[in-house]
Amino acid sequence: MLSGSFSARAYSFFDTLLWIACLNLLWILFTLLGVGVLGAGPATGAAQIAVRKRARGDAAPLFRSFTSDYFRNFGRANALALPVMGVAVALSMNWNYFSASGDLFSQLVAAGIFVAAILLAGATCYLFPLYARYELPLAQYLLVSSRFAFRHLAGTVILLFISAAAFYASTTVPGLVPFFSIGAWLFTTGWLCDRFFTANDESVAGASVAGADNPGAKGSLPAASVA
Repeated sequence: MLSGSFSARAYSFFDTLLWIACLNLLWILFTLLGVGVLGAGPATGAAQIAVRKRARGDAAPLFRSFTSDYFRNFGRANALALPVMGVAVALSMNWNYFSASGDLFSQLVAAGIFVAAILLAGATCYLFPLYARYELPLAQYLLVSSRFAFRHLAGTVILLFISAAAFYASTTVPGLVPFFSIGAWLFTTGWLCDRFFTANDESVAGASVAGADNPGAKGSLPAASVA
């Protein structure tokens, strides 16, 4: 019994590891297909949709579903990703400019920019998992992901820690990038976000029931206005 259980767990672990490696390769290939800037958003969207399908136990072929979701969401995913990329580039350039100056004002501005970059990174961690799970007007995704990041600070800290760890591992061992780093980050953050959203939806549903039973009780706002 123990041997069978161990074999099943080992098979599941290595199957997931292989799936992550394939996801990593697909993300790189399809990002390059979109000439980098125009490919990263659709590739990330397709990857998070694939992660959500796997989290639900959907055994759809990865390559076929990834390709389909990439092209189907090409325009919307770029409309979602490009403004975030633009803001990130602007923050980076401004931080480099002000941090190079030695006066107090420049250092304070650089510190403010650094805090803004962390807040943007926290919201961005939720952005495409939110896109994969909910159907919202395009302009609301960043707003909702920002609100979720502020209201669930513990989860946001976990996602930022995972992101920092993935970045550190990638810079320390660059050989991980073509095989695991990006795919592992996408899988881990996507899986966690799916759990966070599920817990939030259940909490909102419970609050709605309590509010119906007690009209005077305050309810919590949902992460997104969808079923």
